Amino acid sequence: MDPDIVTSQMRAALRTLRATIEACPEELWHREVDHNAFWTLAYHAVYYAHLYLSASLEAFEPYEREVVGKDGFGRANLGDWSKLTDKDVYSREDVIAYCDFVDAQTADLVESKPFDQPSGFHWLQFTRGEAHLYNLRHIQHHAAQLADRLRQELDVGTRWVFDGR
Repeated sequence: MDPDIVTSQMRAALRTLRATIEACPEELWHREVDHNAFWTLAYHAVYYAHLYLSASLEAFEPYEREVVGKDGFGRANLGDWSKLTDKDVYSREDVIAYCDFVDAQTADLVESKPFDQPSGFHWLQFTRGEAHLYNLRHIQHHAAQLADRLRQELDVGTRWVFDGR
């Protein structure tokens, strides 16, 4: 697998996700009626993109503004969501900034460990190369969820990003 191709497609996936975030209006960003608020799915997708691009869990350097106790919105014990305060909720601008932060590091992170080495995460029992494909699928899964929510709720479409060059 060519690191430049992986980097390009990873950045395209991040930019697809970013496009869904940009298209989300404020009234849909953090609705109490949603089981998973738009912002939590968006943040979760960016967080795990960042984590899985890292060489390992130990090498992961968290973003400057994690929501305390909600690191990644995907682990087994998520706590009591009803206790989130306004300061715990990321704004659209916060998540876009995080997405841009990860996008800017993608090439270096992709090249941080050979593709034939273990993933670096004990729960991903495959190579680093397969972890990159897994990461791409995860980003696109959530980008598609969010794009579908925009289409169903507001009849808003999002753009397809061909590559990340």
